Amino acid sequence: MKTLFSSWFVQGMVKATTDMWLKGWDERNGGNVSMRLLPEDVAPYKNDFYAQPRQVELTQHAPDLANEYFIVTGSGKFFRNVQLAPSEALTVIQLDDKGASYKILWGLTAGGLPTSELASHLQSHAVRKRVTNGQDRVIMHCHATNLIALTYVLELDSAKITRKLWECSTECLVVFPDGVGIVPWMVPGTDGIGAATSDRMQHHSLVLWAFHGIFGCGPTLDDAFGLIDTAEKSAEILVKVISMGGMKQTIQTEELIALGKRFDVTPFEAALKA
Repeated sequence: MKTLFSSWFVQGMVKATTDMWLKGWDERNGGNVSMRLLPEDVAPYKNDFYAQPRQVELTQHAPDLANEYFIVTGSGKFFRNVQLAPSEALTVIQLDDKGASYKILWGLTAGGLPTSELASHLQSHAVRKRVTNGQDRVIMHCHATNLIALTYVLELDSAKITRKLWECSTECLVVFPDGVGIVPWMVPGTDGIGAATSDRMQHHSLVLWAFHGIFGCGPTLDDAFGLIDTAEKSAEILVKVISMGGMKQTIQTEELIALGKRFDVTPFEAALKA
């Protein structure tokens, strides 16, 4: 008999959160992940749903996500422990038919609520669902060390930061040709930072929160993880280059244009001119 615990999406979240912790991106309860589930994903496991699920009002309504299911990390849950007790650290929720509240259908067995960044996740999900015609289903937030470090020394300009990351790892332009959006420091866990993030998500699959962390999105957990991993590797190289006195040579604009043509991607125009 199939159980929700053994479902591909629970096991996928276990692997993703464990990998993120091992990378050093998610200390303590830092970071959060959500994935939009299709009705056919959850249909085989409805017998595992709570008979009387808790219902919670959303501070920011999400009508574009009405009736949608999500698997989400819980607020205050340590990523290093997700693999030990998935049903305590994760939850499956469903929004109501107006996108005004959600029911906790499974998980959070020791109590609690979904991530405190749920507003940011849902607002970004709504945008990415629209701009990718439903393809993007994952929003991933973490505290990637080198990307955060760069926000203290580089100008907080989307084009300029994107250009530096492209220059420090050849694959970056191919993996995130749409560049990196920037959100200045804001109080986390608020509707305001969620709105600012979703605004950047209209144009960028990566959004960097100054002095805090990174948001990445994609069709799958692997896609979102790989996107952040690629940017963080380039950021690590850039941190080392800066510490060694800065660049003496780098990839040129015409070479970046040629790279985009070779892999049939359209580079973020402002970053080419930065």
